[in-house]
Amino acid sequence: MKKTIFVLGLLLVLISCSEKAPVDYVILTGEIKNFDAKEIVLVKLNQSFKKKIPVENGVFSDTIKTSPGVYFLNVGENNRILYLDNGKHINLTADAKNFSSSVKISDKSAEITNYILYKNKIISEGKGKGMDVYTLEEGDFKSKFKEINQILNAKLDAAQDISSEFKTLEKRNLNYEYLNELERYAGGYHRQWAHKRGYKPSKGFLAELKGADLDNGVDFKFSGAYKEMVNRHYNKKIYALSRADSLEYGLQAVTVYSKIPNQTIKNELIFKKAEYDLYQTVDFEKFYNIFINASTNEENNAKITKIYKEFKKLNKGQPSPKFTNYEKHSGGTLSLDDLKGQYVFIDVWATWCVPCIKEIPDLKRIEKAYHGKNISFLSISVDKSKDYDKWKKMVVDKDLGGIQVIADNGFESQFISDYIIKSIPRFILIDPNGIIVTQNAPRPSDPELIDLFNELGI
Repeated sequence: MKKTIFVLGLLLVLISCSEKAPVDYVILTGEIKNFDAKEIVLVKLNQSFKKKIPVENGVFSDTIKTSPGVYFLNVGENNRILYLDNGKHINLTADAKNFSSSVKISDKSAEITNYILYKNKIISEGKGKGMDVYTLEEGDFKSKFKEINQILNAKLDAAQDISSEFKTLEKRNLNYEYLNELERYAGGYHRQWAHKRGYKPSKGFLAELKGADLDNGVDFKFSGAYKEMVNRHYNKKIYALSRADSLEYGLQAVTVYSKIPNQTIKNELIFKKAEYDLYQTVDFEKFYNIFINASTNEENNAKITKIYKEFKKLNKGQPSPKFTNYEKHSGGTLSLDDLKGQYVFIDVWATWCVPCIKEIPDLKRIEKAYHGKNISFLSISVDKSKDYDKWKKMVVDKDLGGIQVIADNGFESQFISDYIIKSIPRFILIDPNGIIVTQNAPRPSDPELIDLFNELGI
């Protein structure tokens, strides 16, 4: 008997716990008549979230596991704003032939969606055509956005079915949107669109931003305007550092982000920087150590650690990845092993890459200076097959020297993948034995390249 009572008690505890467990998903269902496509796409505003939802005979159903916020549901050429909140079941019906007028949403949070649609309308009408609003004088500009702010605050106050939690967050967001517009205006928008090269904001124009809290993780996740303000704040710090010393930009950025007080903000900004700039940084060991000691997001850490381990295989002293039988512009084919016995300076480029083209004069200058010495200059084009003729023509038109080859599958070529090349131009130096000297060599326009050649006695 006691055992039975114990088991029943345990079940009640488990049921109670399960009932209190937070729901972290939204159920999205619906039917779209006259819709032949096999999927619709859900995209979160100001986020990298994107999910394809299967559609069969116009009917769809999916569980969306992400954070609450504003989303765009792309239905063919049409789209619909939705506000998704955890624990909700949202059902959408529409006719693809007349989507905008036929769409209906059954959900208690539809009031928020309606508010967002109203908000977009008010902002669009308030701003007017194109970027004309930024040509206004300071006083008129402020008045315009204060009026928008007041109208939207009044709309929120009058809404009956919007939660107090959302109202509180959105009211703060409206203030951030106003302040962000002031920063945009003062930071260059007015100078550009009003054609006033010498414009500087008057004293006091940005006074309302003084004391703004840029360390709020909740607002960072909720407000796109707040996120833009935070990014701008830290970009200014990074820029100031880059002018003060010669440390690589990526290292400066990750160093600045590592010192952000709020962990939510820190995790996102430092991950986005690491995801892109780790590939660009020569001292990637230092970069990685700064990142891994600052980030507490396990999923992000795993992604960056994977990149880091791949990069370690490309450290100085490791055998270089190889390619075979790349087509030579001059005729025939070339394999990397054909160049053993001398240093090889590799330029990975493409005809459409503007920074690559800018390096050509310096590359030609260095090729000429080192002609006859123990080094080959190899340019590998990653142009797609459709641009093959452009490559053939540009090599001739620009009188490109060195050895000119084209990769066998553009950016998807194995050699490019082995070197984890995500952006170009990229320069690599290999020694006479096929061993990596540096997988991220200085550009031809950088005086450090000649210093490196001198150190090696080339």
